[in-house]
Amino acid sequence: MTVPLVVVDGANVVGSVPDGWWRDRAGAAERLRDALAPVQTTGLPDLAAPVEVALVVEGKARDIDQTGNGVSVVRAQGSGDDAIADLVRVAAPDRRVVVITADRGLRDRVTAFGGEVRGPTSVPRR
Repeated sequence: MTVPLVVVDGANVVGSVPDGWWRDRAGAAERLRDALAPVQTTGLPDLAAPVEVALVVEGKARDIDQTGNGVSVVRAQGSGDDAIADLVRVAAPDRRVVVITADRGLRDRVTAFGGEVRGPTSVPRR
């Protein structure tokens, strides 16, 4: 059985909490990356572990380090939404893909490729 893939829209999830993230976008993305590590072994509501976690980052957050915590950092060269849609398009035919975002346009693109969508509150952010 293939391990499900959880793709996190970094900009959207970070932006869902008005905690001053705009003053340090890279720092906010790093905190999210680190908070996502346990999801690999705990899963999500209605998605049992183990899962693979990919954090898509863009803009000023694109240069955050890839750590050894198991969360894959995907650096979007252009639009983060395009990078996420491409990940789903490639992976969804062969495995369950769950995207974490509140972006309605991205939701439509993801579901058209066979992915599922959950809101930002589905994952820990700190």
